[in-house]
Amino acid sequence: MRVLPSGSTALLVELDDLDAVLALHAALEEDRPPGVVDLVPAARTVLVVTDPAVTTLAAVEAALRRVTPRPGHQGPGELLELPVVYDGEDLGDVADHLGVDPGEVVRRHSDTEWTVAFSGFAPGFGYLTPAAGAWDLPRRPSPRTRVPAGSVALAGGFTGVYPRESPGGWQLVGHTDVAVFDLARDPAALLRPGVRVRFVPC
Repeated sequence: MRVLPSGSTALLVELDDLDAVLALHAALEEDRPPGVVDLVPAARTVLVVTDPAVTTLAAVEAALRRVTPRPGHQGPGELLELPVVYDGEDLGDVADHLGVDPGEVVRRHSDTEWTVAFSGFAPGFGYLTPAAGAWDLPRRPSPRTRVPAGSVALAGGFTGVYPRESPGGWQLVGHTDVAVFDLARDPAALLRPGVRVRFVPC
């Protein structure tokens, strides 16, 4: 673990891999050091934002170095069920890559419990990792210029839901009519780090 200052009120914790990020993030969410006001996980880092009126960066760094990361980092976060129509343009290509038929892709994807590891790319876009099983899929050779909002997709070891129409290179397997990001709602993002997700075929 490498801890670096990030401006005057935050620390950037660099870790070896995503598993280490998830384990540290889960431990910090369960027992935040005094003065920590926000945690922002990414693929290999956790940004720890502090309130300088309450604590110092030195005190928070010392607390971070005493944290015991939580094994089995999925945690007891909120469970969200998202209805999905599995009609994605790339469903057949995903099935071919995995050596199964499209129905088996749907079964595996919907039988898996996913957890939002971190957010990025666009507001409300969560990178979801599986509790079990391997999903190692390449991105499309040529990205699409327009991916519809609500598209459910796979790439690398992740699944995700496009919160709005945008370019994208992930493999599209279906879509949901649920707005995963809505500024009129609190919280605006449904897919926040730590949230567990089940995709329900419909």
